Amino acid sequence: MTVALLSLQFPVFSIWILLLLLGVGFVALTFGGDWLTAGAVTISANLKINPVVVGLTVVSMATSMPEMMTSLLAAKDSPGLALGNILGSNVANIGLILGVTALISPLVIQLRLVQREIPILLSVTGLFALFAIGGYARWEGIVLLLIVFTYLFYVVRWAKQESATVEAEFEQESAREGARSTRAGGLLVLLGGGVLALGADVLIGSSVELAGRMGVSETLIGLTIVAIGTSLPELAASVAAARSGHSDICAGNIIGSNLFNLLLIGGGVATIIPIPVNPALLLVEFPALVLMTALLLWIFKSGHIVTRREGAFLLFLYVGVLSISAVSQLGYLF
Repeated sequence: MTVALLSLQFPVFSIWILLLLLGVGFVALTFGGDWLTAGAVTISANLKINPVVVGLTVVSMATSMPEMMTSLLAAKDSPGLALGNILGSNVANIGLILGVTALISPLVIQLRLVQREIPILLSVTGLFALFAIGGYARWEGIVLLLIVFTYLFYVVRWAKQESATVEAEFEQESAREGARSTRAGGLLVLLGGGVLALGADVLIGSSVELAGRMGVSETLIGLTIVAIGTSLPELAASVAAARSGHSDICAGNIIGSNLFNLLLIGGGVATIIPIPVNPALLLVEFPALVLMTALLLWIFKSGHIVTRREGAFLLFLYVGVLSISAVSQLGYLF
């Protein structure tokens, strides 16, 4: 990675270079999140599409690009890193990102997420965990890819069938965003997604290089540093959406990102090359992911709002899962 190369070429000044690049990365994430959210809101308003649908598709796919690139590049030489990245990113999306976003602004949850998307996510998570027993074969990757394409077809079809009542709900948003064209909104999404990916790459590079020199396993790096780093675009986009009052985009982004991580990225990597699974992951990380996804359904159903107290609880839970995972991967638990 770029940061790692700089560290090797300039060992004396590496710490200052890394600090500078970290600052650039955080600034890129901030601006990228704002641009991506603004573009998504424009598309939603101009096309009269439910913001949740935009969050589930456009925003979640854009913010999932770092996970996809990291996992695909690591698939051949470091499959443990690829799988750890997927698991760690999904846990981070629920615990870290939803927790931080809810602390900033409580999130109002649309009924469709509780009735449709969360049950789908829970089922997919269970299937992904089931496939993990014995490792991921190519045919299992193909099954996951077929599911994601079927899901996308389902979401697009649902969006086209929205009633006039639902469209009327967003007329006020359309009037507010109408000054910006749909094409401009699409460009903002592309620009924001690209800047987010760049910012995440800068932040990940130095961390992975440092952890590698310390002798940390690739699976643990994937579960922690890379997973958090590649989840930064989701965090930046979700925080930007929450600050601008678009909690529906934020919630859709988190659910959509988790679905794409499991189905598109997991399925794509397994189709390219079978993924072996460390048995220790079946004892900690996979059960933790299934339980946190089930918890997500319970939180969303409780009053259809994620409160600041629930956000704090999710953050606390995430730190606990991350700590147990680290202890397990270092060989001190099993």
